[in-house]
Amino acid sequence: MPSTGDAYPSRDEVIAYLAAYEGRYALPVHRSTSVSQVCAERDGLVVHTGGGAWKARAVVSATGTWSAPDVPTYPGQAIFGGQQVHSARYAGPEAFAGKRVLVVGGGNSGAQILAEVSLVAHATWVTPREPIFLPDDVDGRVLFERATARWQAQEGTGPQGPPPGGLGDIVMIPPVKAARERGVLRAVRPFSRFTATGVMWPDGAEEVIDAVIWCTGFDPALGHLTPLGVLTADGRVAVSGTRSLVEPRLWLVGYGEWTGFASATLVGVMRSARQTAREIESVLAVPPA
Repeated sequence: MPSTGDAYPSRDEVIAYLAAYEGRYALPVHRSTSVSQVCAERDGLVVHTGGGAWKARAVVSATGTWSAPDVPTYPGQAIFGGQQVHSARYAGPEAFAGKRVLVVGGGNSGAQILAEVSLVAHATWVTPREPIFLPDDVDGRVLFERATARWQAQEGTGPQGPPPGGLGDIVMIPPVKAARERGVLRAVRPFSRFTATGVMWPDGAEEVIDAVIWCTGFDPALGHLTPLGVLTADGRVAVSGTRSLVEPRLWLVGYGEWTGFASATLVGVMRSARQTAREIESVLAVPPA
């Protein structure tokens, strides 16, 4: 990536680099093409899409997790008459003005959405355990350096010993700091069930709630692989490296730690993607039987 004078590229610089990369190598990208399913035949895999089908000797699934929001199941959830929205579809605090809102989830999205919604609504933050906040001077650059140190330690190219931690803790960006100053950055443990008008807490107390915002993460987006019979009980695919153990013509890239260290990030995925490309190249070099 060309240097722009700063140590870290901006959002627009990353997008411009990816666009230039695609153009330089003339990659045949088919946009707005949704894959409905991948099916197995004797001599290859067939990828079915809204724009037709492709047959291939090798398929890489790299759909990630951001299109498969995870919403927990609670008793009584079906009778709850209020609004439920996942953070993936959260469009801002305005829709919750004047309401009683539960923000559920102990990660950065939960803290940041609580900071916004608490400005216009009566918001309660629900987390499975007490949140851990990073020091005020820790930002995304520090987290990147920590992730790099973890990778170097695993690869044996950096200092040995326990790698720096805290990668999953909450970053104190300005809105979250402001919420702390207002005294609203406090969390309670989960409720026990829904009622028709709200929730019941573990002590039996009922509370009227208008809306729940689920900041509870995402699952791997792998529904298109169902016909292959490769999905495990936890919704993943058993792999050796990135190659499916059940369907050896299938590779999975970019889903998180189980498909390579930090592979859900742009900087992390390059390592597992490079190895995957080399592996596929070696497989395709052998003529089909």
